[in-house]
Amino acid sequence: MSQEKPFSAASERNRGPILEVLREHFADRQRVLEIGSGSGQHAVHFAAALPHLVWQCSDRAEALPGMQLWLDEAALPNTPKPLVLDLAQADWPATRYDAVYAANILHIISWEQVQTLFARLSALLEPGGKLAVYGPFNYDGAYTAPSNADFDNWLKARGAHMGIRDFEAVDELANGAGLRLRADLSMPANNRCLIWQRVST
Repeated sequence: MSQEKPFSAASERNRGPILEVLREHFADRQRVLEIGSGSGQHAVHFAAALPHLVWQCSDRAEALPGMQLWLDEAALPNTPKPLVLDLAQADWPATRYDAVYAANILHIISWEQVQTLFARLSALLEPGGKLAVYGPFNYDGAYTAPSNADFDNWLKARGAHMGIRDFEAVDELANGAGLRLRADLSMPANNRCLIWQRVST
């Protein structure tokens, strides 16, 4: 029995607003590593709209077959074979990228994994490289909307390790990895798109 192509309604809804951010902040980028590519919908949409980018997908091994269906159907020249990348694995890609992109993963993975991700960015990002993160965040320890509070409760009911992260705590991790915040942009449905840039060598 053939596998069905996975589908994320959220990815369909948010891809337009995110693309407008990437058009500006990734205009001078060449190689992007997407961490947690999921279905692959963002990858094919962004790679088609931004053909100057080589868009490298990655995710845990079980996500790759479904993702590959999206990549195969799009048949874009700038989406190489996806990489197996688990935050728990010891070996990460040896290739460096001038951009890293992650959407809706920081509230799904554990805080320890968030720390691991940022700790390893210095080995992934070239000097001057940019990090774009999309998703919900709390500010000053408070939800930005009642819907985010409801979403956070729903996440924690699914798994105690999940939850909306505090912007200040994530920014501190970014600073520790040699990244400085360049933009904090309001997005639809009470989400944010955060852009950091690596300033250390």
